[in-house]
Amino acid sequence: MNLPSELPSTAFEYSVEAYNTATESTNRMHDDEVAKTFGFRGGLVPGVDVWAYMTRPCVDRWGPDFLTGGTMSARFSAPVYDGEEVDALLASDGTLTLSGPDEGVRASGSASLANLPDVLTIEATPEASSPVNRSPATRHNLETGTVLNTLRFTYRRSPAAQYLRDIRETSALYEKGGVCHPGFLARQANYVLSQTVQLGPWIHVSTTAHHRALVHDGDDIEVRGIVTKEFERKGHRFVDLNVEISANGVPAWSASHTAIWKPR
Repeated sequence: MNLPSELPSTAFEYSVEAYNTATESTNRMHDDEVAKTFGFRGGLVPGVDVWAYMTRPCVDRWGPDFLTGGTMSARFSAPVYDGEEVDALLASDGTLTLSGPDEGVRASGSASLANLPDVLTIEATPEASSPVNRSPATRHNLETGTVLNTLRFTYRRSPAAQYLRDIRETSALYEKGGVCHPGFLARQANYVLSQTVQLGPWIHVSTTAHHRALVHDGDDIEVRGIVTKEFERKGHRFVDLNVEISANGVPAWSASHTAIWKPR
């Protein structure tokens, strides 16, 4: 990766106590008892929240420039559990890691300011269907080229402020919810999938995101997604998505997003 020449020789580090925000989620992989049946110690802290923790050293390094022109990737290699102290480290070469209290790496990736890829054209669909009308996820309804239900909502400061508290975010950059946190946008990549098909317990695997513009209180948000690949690996079934988010019709955030939609 070619990183900006002005990248400093110092690293940026951020420590936070992880919190499982999704114990009541329809994704029961965040429930202690269900997660244990898959071999985990307890309910998983959502990958999109771990991803949010990893944005903090990037914001500390680049400030608002990261939210309008930064790229970040992260792959989750081991679970993070509620109450664990985790450390996100952005090294001088742009390498990004998140480690647990045992010093084992739980997630890794990279971050930079660089030229962003073009915005993809993804078809808009009607509003997401109600849960009772969603079909269970299958290989057929997640096949390559499947357009996901478009999500539409207005971004509001008050619930965003609660989100910041939930992920333990203290940076003044987000103006107590007045400016959208990129982790909140990453959550929409989960929702655009889970509000299209009914999923059982599932696991967020990785995200590579491009931050294009700030999102503010009162902005009208649209989230579009498309399946780029559905495949099997080691008994798990995976799905790759491309997701585009706009605010008032202006591209704000885009990502490639991978999940295990059917663990073995």
